[in-house]
Amino acid sequence: MKFFNSKVTNIFIYLTFLLPSVALSQVIGPGGTNTNGTNSSQIPTAVPFLLITPDSRSGAMGEAGVAISPDVNANYWNPSKLAFIEDKDLLAASYSPWLRQLVPDVSLSYLAYAHKLDDRNTFGASLRYFNLGSIERRDAYQNDEGTYTPNEFSIDGSFARKFGNEFSLGLTLRYIHSSLSNGAFVSGQQIKAGNAVAADISLFYQKPIQEFGSDAIFAFGTNISNIGSKISYSQDGTKYFLPTNLKLGIANTLNIDEFNQFVFALDFNKLLVPTPPIRDANGNVIKGKDDNVSVPAGIFGSFTDAPGGFSEELQEVSISPGIEYWYNKLFALRLGYFYENPNKGGLHYLTLGTGFKYQSFAFDFSYIAASQQNSPLANTLRFTLMVNLGSK
Repeated sequence: MKFFNSKVTNIFIYLTFLLPSVALSQVIGPGGTNTNGTNSSQIPTAVPFLLITPDSRSGAMGEAGVAISPDVNANYWNPSKLAFIEDKDLLAASYSPWLRQLVPDVSLSYLAYAHKLDDRNTFGASLRYFNLGSIERRDAYQNDEGTYTPNEFSIDGSFARKFGNEFSLGLTLRYIHSSLSNGAFVSGQQIKAGNAVAADISLFYQKPIQEFGSDAIFAFGTNISNIGSKISYSQDGTKYFLPTNLKLGIANTLNIDEFNQFVFALDFNKLLVPTPPIRDANGNVIKGKDDNVSVPAGIFGSFTDAPGGFSEELQEVSISPGIEYWYNKLFALRLGYFYENPNKGGLHYLTLGTGFKYQSFAFDFSYIAASQQNSPLANTLRFTLMVNLGSK
């Protein structure tokens, strides 16, 4: 049987969800860090790269983006917001070096596009590409068998429609491809690339109001993403859940005057997949519920299946408060915080960033300020460039 060594001697990549006898999560490094940055206590799913924030604006606001003002990156956060974009054609490209505390060449790239069909309807498309770096292949005798680059990507198409002046709905279809080996054999089965299809359903509501004598906008949004088929990496192997996910968010935009604007946002996030039960030595469930269920059963059961009861269900909800300040709609400062319970992923860090607009271009930058000793995401950077293609 073949195995893989990284070019960095003190870092190795486990593709453990290829093995039916071990946990599913995609892990990087001996500390048990999943590819989306969480620790091994997070509920295991396939393709966790789908949970990584791709853009810099929300990345600087504590990963909050479900209800903030619409832009082209709503393709990821809440596609129903696309119905409220003001420009006809928008394009954005984002890039983030990922987990550089552990490995030198992992990255996430994101490309998003939105086209306003008319006053009520908008089409969106996006591409996410997750590069896991170059891996050296060696046989059992340490003979060099060349290198390969494991990668994952998703392609989305979205449609959003406005109903009235305050409410919209969105639907997204997604194709997912996960190529993590180069034809290796595990337990007598050849490992192949995994493929799946999924859908998102989303809604958005915004209403102009008055606060403290100034114009303001209150907004609410929700997005259930990655509702789709299970994914497998061998012909007759185990099939694994996609990271079906519920996002809920509120945002309040306060226009102090014609030059100064504040945005306050708060997002809540929960995986809609089964929580692994506690089993005895024979594999029998002794606490919790059996997680070998269908996708619909996994979604609806995810609110009541935690072995620790309601208190553990609450632990599965992550919280993202964020604030954004705009001066003259040209310069922005952002601050946020992301919190995930230590028993359910363990991520918690401060985020900050800035944004600039010049004519038809906008540039956003974000930074994760976390402890280098405790967080694999410490010093993570994100860069986003947006272009208004309809602007002269």
